[in-house]
Amino acid sequence: MPTVIRYILVPAMIGLSLGLAVTFALYLQNASDDKPGYAAAVRLASPSVVNIYSSKILEPAVCQQPWFREWCERLRDVNPDQMQTSLGSGVIADKQGYILTNYHVIAGADEIFVMFANGHSTVATLIGADPETDLAVIRVNTPGLTPIAIGESDQTDVGDIVLAIGNPFGVGQTVSAGIISAKGRNGISESPYDDFIQTDAAINPGNSGGALINTEGQLIGINTVIFTRTGASQGIGFALPAQLAAAVLEEIVATGKVTRGWLGVTLNPPLDERGGLLVTQVSPGSPALLAGVQPGDLILAVNQLPADDLMEVSRLIAGIAPGGEIVMSVLRDDSHFDVRAIAAERPSQLHP
Repeated sequence: MPTVIRYILVPAMIGLSLGLAVTFALYLQNASDDKPGYAAAVRLASPSVVNIYSSKILEPAVCQQPWFREWCERLRDVNPDQMQTSLGSGVIADKQGYILTNYHVIAGADEIFVMFANGHSTVATLIGADPETDLAVIRVNTPGLTPIAIGESDQTDVGDIVLAIGNPFGVGQTVSAGIISAKGRNGISESPYDDFIQTDAAINPGNSGGALINTEGQLIGINTVIFTRTGASQGIGFALPAQLAAAVLEEIVATGKVTRGWLGVTLNPPLDERGGLLVTQVSPGSPALLAGVQPGDLILAVNQLPADDLMEVSRLIAGIAPGGEIVMSVLRDDSHFDVRAIAAERPSQLHP
């Protein structure tokens, strides 16, 4: 028995004591460093958020005429105030220099400047834009960039804590905190693809194009628009989901634009209780017209998806590549039948 105590139990007790001592020391160290807040998330994400400054020359329409151009050039030299500037924010998407921002931040810009979190600045070029989701992709030729981690915006919940990072009023990179107030907001803009995350994190002019992140420092949205009566934040801001932004980024990088499917109908919920969506207009020369769809038809399903929600149906049609098949279950008078159409490329600013 003494041999057992000497060679087995004593070393075991010493090892257990050392393990407990190390664990306790680590606990004390973590406890001293673990202060409340979201500094760790900000440290991860803030190097990936940039300030964007764009400028464009304001010219009257007459300056487009060849015989007035020289006069307009002279006037511009005398009156440099004909230059309009705007500011916003952006998010570094990858190490190749692609940056996501809002289209309205750089729309019509003659020059785009990017300032990084470390104070370095450079000129950016426009790669492509998608006005219907108010997203654009610009690119810089700068090594050593830190791309942001993309989170799962579909997995977020109302009540989750979020942080907005951007350049409000041009004061410099600023962080504000709030929660997700709602999801799936539509009707915020004229786009049929609205799917905004609503937040009460302070978003002000200059935040547009910046990051909405979770507490792990991952991007879950691109801050885009606010509801306000004063021009400043009133706790109702909207961000485009990160999954939507990532899809737009991928397509613009690959092709320079976003291509959507088009059926060519105007749809509205019916006034009665039948369900489905009522065709109120068919565009001339559209796939719907060629397939025989008529105003007054009630579309009950599209590609086997019940046509109960206009936004869902619009997104479904937009997601069908030109040349793809669109199968509609149609009720016309008392006849129920299927109609097959071939999707075309959707012209900008038109109905699905």
